[in-house]
Amino acid sequence: MTAELVRGQNHLLPHTRLEIRVSAGEPVMAGATLGDQDGRVHGVEWVAHPGAPALPGLEVSRQAAAEHRLAVDLDALPAAVHRVTLLLALPVGVGGPDRFGGLPAPFVAVTGLDGTGVAQYTITGLDSESAVAALELYRRQGAWKVRAVGQGYAGGLTAMLADQGLSQAAELAGTIHEAVAHGMNRAVAAPPPRTAEGDRVRRGAPLAASSAGAPADATAPPAPAVPGPSLPSTGPVQRPEQVPSDAPPQPAVSGGPVDYTHPRRRPAAPPSPPPAAPPGRPAAPVAGDASGWTMDERLYNQVWGMFEDLARTTAAYRSAVDFAESRMDQELDRVLSDPRSRIGTAGDEARAEARAKFEELTARAREALDRDLAQLTAESQVVEPALPPAFAGWDNPAWHAYRVPTEAPMALRLGDLRLPESPELRIPMLMRLPLQRGLWVDSGRSGSQAAAGTDDAELRRLAMDTAVSLAARLVAVHPVGEYTVHAVDPAGTAAASLAPLTDTGVLAGPVATGAGGVAAVLGRLTERVDLVQMAVRGGAADALPPGLDQSEQLLIVNDFPHGFDDRTVNQLRYLADEGPAVGVHLLMIADREDAGAYGPVLDPLWRALLRVTPVPDDHLADPWVGHAWTYEPPRVPEGSDILRHVLAQIVAARTNWRR
Repeated sequence: MTAELVRGQNHLLPHTRLEIRVSAGEPVMAGATLGDQDGRVHGVEWVAHPGAPALPGLEVSRQAAAEHRLAVDLDALPAAVHRVTLLLALPVGVGGPDRFGGLPAPFVAVTGLDGTGVAQYTITGLDSESAVAALELYRRQGAWKVRAVGQGYAGGLTAMLADQGLSQAAELAGTIHEAVAHGMNRAVAAPPPRTAEGDRVRRGAPLAASSAGAPADATAPPAPAVPGPSLPSTGPVQRPEQVPSDAPPQPAVSGGPVDYTHPRRRPAAPPSPPPAAPPGRPAAPVAGDASGWTMDERLYNQVWGMFEDLARTTAAYRSAVDFAESRMDQELDRVLSDPRSRIGTAGDEARAEARAKFEELTARAREALDRDLAQLTAESQVVEPALPPAFAGWDNPAWHAYRVPTEAPMALRLGDLRLPESPELRIPMLMRLPLQRGLWVDSGRSGSQAAAGTDDAELRRLAMDTAVSLAARLVAVHPVGEYTVHAVDPAGTAAASLAPLTDTGVLAGPVATGAGGVAAVLGRLTERVDLVQMAVRGGAADALPPGLDQSEQLLIVNDFPHGFDDRTVNQLRYLADEGPAVGVHLLMIADREDAGAYGPVLDPLWRALLRVTPVPDDHLADPWVGHAWTYEPPRVPEGSDILRHVLAQIVAARTNWRR
């Protein structure tokens, strides 16, 4: 899978023979420099550009173009080369744009020779820069990696080459621009445009003047079409001198299709677009502005978009800090490797300069992060009040206007997620319904520092309260009669936490206690799974016994494995594996260390369940970026009676439904 990089992020290269593809929308120069272990370019012979396009292991395009393909063979590079930096620069003196801020964001992709994607990077945030170091391939501990750089230079090629230590930067930049201008002057004009009928313009018309954006290399791919307003086609306009003398007379061209509007009836003016945000200020966020057919779907996609944005901007900040630290370490190593600068004022000045650069880079990265966090916070403040009950927290006023739904939602909120860089910004953790795996509320101390500092009894109580909160939400978001809840409490220690479910009558029956109660409940649910599986596999799903409850089933299991024997443990494992596919779900409250006597036998059980915690814990990781997200359980506000209020409405709706 292709890795989507952000500025400063790196990725391991699986191949040494690669292709780098560049798409800029306008003609740009693409080149590359070879650097040593410190990233220093030793001379002009270490730079590949249109005037000298081929170096050992590296070949670049011979002229400016909107799209480029660069070939790289890392194994063929000289042994002294440890870094390959891709350079992009705007042509000078040909009448084109003079800054990247006026162009679409350049896109760079690293692929294998067969076109398989490795990594890609969209260079954003450019303004007055006319040259940019797009990305670099670098060798670290024997392995090659790619890093997204995106460092722009308002001083153009000269400033960029000088920053890489090239003493002849100005002379080489002039040579490159001269080679680019010479290549563009020799460019062949683009073919004439097609008409609406698909035919090219009539032969005999003179060739159009050469465009500055036309690719000169015959092997270069054509520039992508730029979308624009659709204009009515009038066909090719023929001037008298363009028509051959032996051509038959042509009827007059009207200039376009027939206009059927009344000559004195002007069409209504199109609606005016919404006012644009002031320059430099992002547009005000709007709840539900994501794609989707319904408002719930749009809000769901918007929440996940916020999650991805937070993950992306945090990854960019962390990578930028890592890059700044690596750069400072390299500069300090360079200072210490020179005996003349180890002591005295020269060494102190070099170290101070390296530290100042590090602080400047980290400050800029933090400024960008704070800007993105402010935008996400503003969006969260707009989105959170607009969420439906299934997506909302218990403190959301949507629960006070709760009514039993007529259809199940697409997802359910299981809690909140946050990152240490933005502890105040919380993203709802939404899980699609129906549940594809059971839930495990970890009541042990193997989690976060918050769990380690909590009393055992208090931790178990919080775990049971979290389970009751999740069970209540699952019942509340489903229509009447479509969700049934059972509870198993072998030692009877969770009576206080289960009180909202038992007092309101939401449970399907009394809480099962003792070994006998555990065996009875697990036996009934295991039998239900077997019957439904046989009916589905036999193609007779409508032939189930009349008395079988066909609603979704939720089993709350407290204090596992106390009260369980080998038979019921195997039944529980069976329900965890096979139950979700036929509508039987587990909600377990357990400390894994208490079940240590079973050894690895229960490992598949823990892997089949999604682990959540009764206190904040940074145990959830996303496979997209790899952040460790801090999970916060769905807590009912202290002193609030909203949970019992919602459960009472569910019971009342059931009573009316059964009449």
